[in-house]
Amino acid sequence: MRIFLAAIFSMVTVSAFAEDESWKAPFDYAVAFPEMVAPFEPFRVIGNLYYVGTEGLAVYLITDKPSHFREGEERAHILIDGGLPGYEHIIIDNIAKLGFNIKDVKILLNTHAHFDHSGGLAVLKEASGAELIAAEGDVSALEGGFYLGHEDNENFSAPQVAVDTTISVSGDYLIFPIGGAFLTAQHTPGHSRGCTSWQVRVKEGAKHYDALIFCSATVAANSLVNPPQYEGIVDDYRTTFEKTKDWDPDIFLANHPEVFHMKETREKQKAGDTLAFVNRGAFQKYIAEKERAFERALAEQKAESKND
Repeated sequence: MRIFLAAIFSMVTVSAFAEDESWKAPFDYAVAFPEMVAPFEPFRVIGNLYYVGTEGLAVYLITDKPSHFREGEERAHILIDGGLPGYEHIIIDNIAKLGFNIKDVKILLNTHAHFDHSGGLAVLKEASGAELIAAEGDVSALEGGFYLGHEDNENFSAPQVAVDTTISVSGDYLIFPIGGAFLTAQHTPGHSRGCTSWQVRVKEGAKHYDALIFCSATVAANSLVNPPQYEGIVDDYRTTFEKTKDWDPDIFLANHPEVFHMKETREKQKAGDTLAFVNRGAFQKYIAEKERAFERALAEQKAESKND
């Protein structure tokens, strides 16, 4: 992610998003990073948790029943993240391919207010009529359509979207059980001020599994010092590392699919391994490496600051 964001600063600005003319950005991420908008066949991860994102950006659907519905039944789905603006139709089509309907999405969630994960929320909210729930630390960025700390950089902007319900950063927030999938918000700040990871308890066969859709702990384009991206960012990262040191979910997922080897694991699943995405221990390896990377980045930025 750090390489991805750094590359944006050095590349030449090109044309606006081609797929949706209702919102334009000065930089065309589809040209620079085509995997972010490349269609990917949607699939059931486990239980009633589905992948409906693109090849390069994860979006998750949680349905209120693990199978399709009979005519006239009540439906209430949850959608997590929105991908890049201008390509919301891929998510909507993927939901339909699974036999569900965007109109039945009642809750819209976000991992964090960066354009590649929040950019499609406005269109998805309008298409579904869903309630958007977000952490209070990210509300200003979502509603203002900016990347906190890069407010004047139009390359990092996204369509503004109104937040209906705010999650307090003071503790965890239980949404409600849908089809046996209990969803809990965990505030894991640093990558963004309101960075929110989602814990989902699902049932596969006779057994329950704890899945984690982790927000992020990368430094990426964030400035940690002189000046910091936002006040308190260093403490926020360290709070997240401390909070997550004992987490060991059965299934570790993220908003960038390469983090959990989505494509390779999906092939194993298609070959017959129904529990291919069960990866105990994977999150601990990830978060330990990200903590080391954070400390290196902090030391490097402090050294650069002294030399300026």
